[in-house]
Amino acid sequence: MLSPLGEAGVMIRLGDAISDEVHRRVISICTWLEERPFPGMVELVPSYASVALFYDPMVIAVSTRSAAEKGESGISPYQHVCRMILARLEMLEDSVHNQSRTVVIPVCYGGPFGPDLEYVARENGLTPVEVVAIHTSGDYLVHMIGFAPGFPYLGGLSERIATPRRATPRLKVEAGTVGIGGEQTGIYPVATPGGWQCIGRTPLKLFRPEHDQPSLLQAGDRVRFEAITEQDYMEWKEGEG
Repeated sequence: MLSPLGEAGVMIRLGDAISDEVHRRVISICTWLEERPFPGMVELVPSYASVALFYDPMVIAVSTRSAAEKGESGISPYQHVCRMILARLEMLEDSVHNQSRTVVIPVCYGGPFGPDLEYVARENGLTPVEVVAIHTSGDYLVHMIGFAPGFPYLGGLSERIATPRRATPRLKVEAGTVGIGGEQTGIYPVATPGGWQCIGRTPLKLFRPEHDQPSLLQAGDRVRFEAITEQDYMEWKEGEG
């Protein structure tokens, strides 16, 4: 379903639920349109169950006038964009995006790197060791990047360790901190205020503005967490610079 998103965007809605199937369709559409952009298409932003498509209204206005000269009167720029989107989606094949990348994220759990690990364990009737075992056994899907540059919203967290956000957010959560917020888990790429339960920290840089692809993770990637020691963390951190 298409709907306007301001004066320079279209929202493509693919469902109301968060699921792997809906996410697969989100990524397929992004891949398909990125490979077949129309004049004036600027950017695609995937989320849990929708894709926001942004366009240049000035370029679209030129295309709209051209269509009017061919006898297609009464078409607004928004309608013109919708036509181009639908024309491309009619050609979409389900097999466009059937490959995903798996990224292993090393994490030092607990202690100063994960001050909420014991709280998460108590809330769920588990030990901290069991929480780490469950967290590292998961296969997580990057549904979207947002909140902060490079912040991955990861689906697939076990209900056994799902924990509500903190009642009072911290004013500063260190970069690399792995958190749990309800039924999601994620990684803070930069130091920022945050209300998720902090259970560990990775030495990897998730936001690298000096790279052509600034975000280490992309929507559609798969993530696995791997427990490391504090010594491993320090050595890895030195290597990261």
